[in-house]
Amino acid sequence: MKIADKINQLKKEKNAVILAHNYQLPEIQDIADFVGDSLGLSIEAARTNASVIVFCGVHFMAETAKILSPQKMVLLPDKDAGCPMADMINPEALKSLQAKHPDAVTMCYVNSSAAVKALCDYCCTSANALMMAEKILLQHKEIIFVPDKYLARYVSAQVGHDFITWEGYCPIHAEILPENITHAKSLHPEAKVIVHPECKPVITDLADIVTSTEGMSKYIRESGGKEFIIGTETGIIHRLKKENPDKLFYPATDAASCRDMKRINLEKVLHSLTNLSYEITLPPDIMDKARLSIERMLQTV
Repeated sequence: MKIADKINQLKKEKNAVILAHNYQLPEIQDIADFVGDSLGLSIEAARTNASVIVFCGVHFMAETAKILSPQKMVLLPDKDAGCPMADMINPEALKSLQAKHPDAVTMCYVNSSAAVKALCDYCCTSANALMMAEKILLQHKEIIFVPDKYLARYVSAQVGHDFITWEGYCPIHAEILPENITHAKSLHPEAKVIVHPECKPVITDLADIVTSTEGMSKYIRESGGKEFIIGTETGIIHRLKKENPDKLFYPATDAASCRDMKRINLEKVLHSLTNLSYEITLPPDIMDKARLSIERMLQTV
């Protein structure tokens, strides 16, 4: 029996659902029940009647699934799959920043730990950060925006308002350089340049479109264009090709590959389902407080 068949058999036996983030290996995306961004996947899983969620992503994503489905068992097939950006801020550091700005509202990017989310008033995603900021600024003058300084700068420029930020960033998106974009454009002059807002400002300034991974999928699906230069983690290109077999995709740079996102393979998914490992557990009070920040976001947008 092939490993994929074993996984599907175990999935039925354990009443499990497999989620794969857009940046996962092609073999993982192909075995998954749902492929998407971290929050969208967690919401999708909460709607299913599955009792086990196998989250093929990184630690904060599995935590988010647990927060939204506390009654379900959530498994991360590789316990060491982390997110460097999420690790750049911890609860103590955030509390210290909040103490310096007692009148500010705190909004955290979903790419943060459950413990950090628990200290925040609102959560946001790369897809809705702009809308969230616009809504919050109707009632508040100061926003602490953590941990991604580049996403914060991009949104800040759009709304014309400065935020209190943190020196966090995604090392993978930081690998995308202006010369990568100009070189790719010289090779493919008809291609649209689409980049993620986690990129540096010098990159978003060069782009035709700046949007989230789900935004990329939607834009390309609806676009009449045939060629696209993709400025985000290269794993998404597998999904984009499957969704648009008649279109061509070029990574801005092959260096934009996340080692943590590539940790999970079919063998680890099989091991995870067989042994129900590695289970994500969170203190109930952290889950409840973190859930509030996500619920406020969902109510706002």
